[in-house]
Amino acid sequence: MRKRKVNIPLKPLFFVLAVFIFLIFISGYILQLLTTADYFKVKDVAGGEGLNAEPLYLKGKNIFLLNLARESLYIARFCPDCLKVKVARILPDRIFVELVKRRPVALVKLYRYFAVDQNGVFFNISQEPKDLKLPVITGLETKISAINPGEVSKVKELSLAISIIKETDKFRNLRDYPIQRIDVSGLDNITILIPVYPDNLTYNNWLPPGRQKILEVKISEGNIVERIAVMSGLINQERNNLANIKYIDLRFKEPVIKFQDAVK
Repeated sequence: MRKRKVNIPLKPLFFVLAVFIFLIFISGYILQLLTTADYFKVKDVAGGEGLNAEPLYLKGKNIFLLNLARESLYIARFCPDCLKVKVARILPDRIFVELVKRRPVALVKLYRYFAVDQNGVFFNISQEPKDLKLPVITGLETKISAINPGEVSKVKELSLAISIIKETDKFRNLRDYPIQRIDVSGLDNITILIPVYPDNLTYNNWLPPGRQKILEVKISEGNIVERIAVMSGLINQERNNLANIKYIDLRFKEPVIKFQDAVK
């Protein structure tokens, strides 16, 4: 049987190969041009509020050779109050840096005041504590000896205080009675302090003590969701009589309300 002769079209094959080599050459030339030309070197670093000098090190670098994810993490190291940092290219020669700041949920009183977010991360504050009108967490002086901005604390008492704040935010009626202070010196005797007016029951965190009525709510660790729900119900029930309440005690099975004129 005669063998069938296979004819390989050499000219089209050579043409395809030539085109492929040409494309590789052109791609390499373009890549070299993009990564070496002065036209694509970073000339300006722009950003939103709070941008400091750290990102300026990006100037002069090729905009295409920058690893944006890595640069974001590096810049975040110098911004403890940043939740994350976003870095974007603006062709041909600009970098935009956006600092997404942490949202403080409370202040923690140690050897000085720190802000803390919902994850327990500490960071500095630029304003006076009284101007922020945030709950102040006290009683941690002996439990947190030293802290650096940007660090997270896993101290149980701090986590408990933050969970109390987060739970109270879920109840609409409690928004009229924001927490002024939470003392977590002891897990079995946590005190929540809520200022109220004797007359119209509105609230101001930083009125002089002589003009404030402080409602105390005592709770202990465990069943925080349930205890805050009970607190919300009792405050709503007694909203017209809060100025006459000395404290509400939720540490036991049945809640206790002690009035100012109650017999000891």
